[in-house]
Amino acid sequence: MSSHNADILVIGAGIAGASVAAHLAERHATIILEMEDRPGYHTTGRSAAVYEPNYGPRSIRALTRAGRSFYHAPPDGFAGAPLTVPRPSLFLMPAGQEEAAEAFLATSQGIETISVAQAKALHPLLRETYPKACYLDTSTSDIDVDLLHQGYLRLFKARGGRLVCNAGASALANGKGRWTVATPQGDFSAPIIVNAAGAWADQIAGLAGARPVGLFPRGRSIAVVPPPTQCNVMAWPLITDTGETWYCKPSGGKLLVSPADTTPVDPHDAYAEDETLAIGIERFQEAVDFEVTHVERNWAGLRTFAPDGEPVCGYDPKCEGFFWLAGQGGYGIQSAPGLSRFAAALIERRPVPEDIAAQGMGETDLLPGRFAT
Repeated sequence: MSSHNADILVIGAGIAGASVAAHLAERHATIILEMEDRPGYHTTGRSAAVYEPNYGPRSIRALTRAGRSFYHAPPDGFAGAPLTVPRPSLFLMPAGQEEAAEAFLATSQGIETISVAQAKALHPLLRETYPKACYLDTSTSDIDVDLLHQGYLRLFKARGGRLVCNAGASALANGKGRWTVATPQGDFSAPIIVNAAGAWADQIAGLAGARPVGLFPRGRSIAVVPPPTQCNVMAWPLITDTGETWYCKPSGGKLLVSPADTTPVDPHDAYAEDETLAIGIERFQEAVDFEVTHVERNWAGLRTFAPDGEPVCGYDPKCEGFFWLAGQGGYGIQSAPGLSRFAAALIERRPVPEDIAAQGMGETDLLPGRFAT
């Protein structure tokens, strides 16, 4: 391909853009345009991701389950270490969350009900008076987000793909069956645009003359706190409540504590608010016999949702060649192997892969036209 022309332009080099581009580059000249000076700056690089096939809305659970085999056996050379490390998830139902627990169990697979004593054996800090019921999912794992993201970028480049950073789109135009994207790095042209711009996806759609689908970014904050002395926290499960009002995950010998916040924000370089972090720590301390005395560091990322909570994946009904891949709602890491194959099939107008279809996903399930008024 020439320096600025391609078969497909992918806007955004986070996990969504990188993963779908890696598949597309196998058969098409593909360029990724990234507005920042490095890929994954806003959301992907700030994710404390887990592989949790019982977490998220219907399509996310289906796509996550469809990606299980990829996590266990990625392509040769994709990564120099395992993409996942097993870590069970312990779900706690405190008083007042009976309905949330019932909804969780109704849509989950492979969940085991265990006693409070069994839960405390898994997580020694657990306050025995906190949960009224405990549920264990042993199918979950930590995901090495950087390894996954870099693996897709490496595969993309090995297949001839080109990544251009500092290339935020300032204008999009369509003429004679080709899109032209104006960026600080020059103009880029292709018949197909993949809008994988995350929190900025509606803005990109506006530049293209497409109708925004109503995406709304939400902040998610995380505090890193030191654990009790002489505790091997890395052997502990992730713990959370069934109402998803907080969670705690071991990482690097520390504890990541989050209020599981979904604070509406404008697309921006997110940061954690002290008050929000304090709420998460307070909820965590209600569940455990442990006092958090200080926070070592913190950060926040953006989770972008469509109005119905499901991702948006498909060609725009009004703009020829403009494909949406957005609104993963914070589940983009765990669902990436499944969603990227699903999206690549739709972009290439192929049938949905059989293993994804077997999870109940059809080609019309996530189309942007569902939001048309």
